[in-house]
Amino acid sequence: MKGPPHGVAVLDLEPAASDFLEQAIAGFSASPRTLPSKFFYDERGSDLFQEICELPEYYVTRTETEILRQHGTEIAESIGENAELVGFGTGAGVKTRLLLDHLQNLIAYVPVDISKQRLTESAEALSREMPNLEILPVCADYLQPFELPTPSREPAHIAVYFPGSTIGNMEPPVARHFLERVARLCGHSGGLIIGVDLQKSKEVLEAAYNDSAGVTAAFNLNMLDRANRELEADFDLSQWRHRAVYNDQAHRIEMHLVSGQAQTVHLGEYAFDFAAGEKIITEFSYKHTIEGFSALAASAGFQLARVWTDPRKLFAVFHFITL
Repeated sequence: MKGPPHGVAVLDLEPAASDFLEQAIAGFSASPRTLPSKFFYDERGSDLFQEICELPEYYVTRTETEILRQHGTEIAESIGENAELVGFGTGAGVKTRLLLDHLQNLIAYVPVDISKQRLTESAEALSREMPNLEILPVCADYLQPFELPTPSREPAHIAVYFPGSTIGNMEPPVARHFLERVARLCGHSGGLIIGVDLQKSKEVLEAAYNDSAGVTAAFNLNMLDRANRELEADFDLSQWRHRAVYNDQAHRIEMHLVSGQAQTVHLGEYAFDFAAGEKIITEFSYKHTIEGFSALAASAGFQLARVWTDPRKLFAVFHFITL
């Protein structure tokens, strides 16, 4: 179905600003203090993340893209024809196009993203490039339940596409619960195509999250700047620094914002005291093995169909199916 002449219609389920405030207050009231990583992605944060993806130290995006270039036909064949593709945080970038270009008789593409502006821009760009594809964008937090729009043609099955190893931001019990919900969304004979970052040396990982250009630091600090703009906060960004370390026992990168001095920060009418050196956890990024992640997905109701990796086994793209 050709999209409307002035762009695509977005189903807007975007979280309200009050969600950010409530979760920031809850995170600052906890010990250790936290801010949910999903709030990285305002317009500025999304732009910074695109810069991160092009950094020489950040192997994730180019490695996953190369897997799709090398194995796109096999991945599409494994998914099968007449699918409805639901993309979590996929946009209209190179990885998405590589997959869409290989799928046979795709019924519809449903991109889901928390950033309405970025979602609208990417969906409209894709609509211009693929005018015969029905595109049904949904602005929503895909970590929470939401309803899928109904395409004009009935698909043979639903395939969820979740690239970028975002699954690594979830602690294992949360990841399992999320995968269980994805399995229900896929339904009978559905499937999940998911990118997963694999375990590797501490040196490679810490370099990827502490790039020499400081882009990841700016991305991390932008969360505080966003809080200043949207939540009436008064963070002095010069008194906070970015730090990312690899916890080799938990097999995860831990990204922090560290207070440079004893200070009090306000969010509206709330005040929070931070000690010098105290951290706010903004992201965990778990690194998996092929066997370990396959077992996690199996516990959520999926069966492994295929897995593809790069020659150095830095990254993996899995295809799981539901029965």
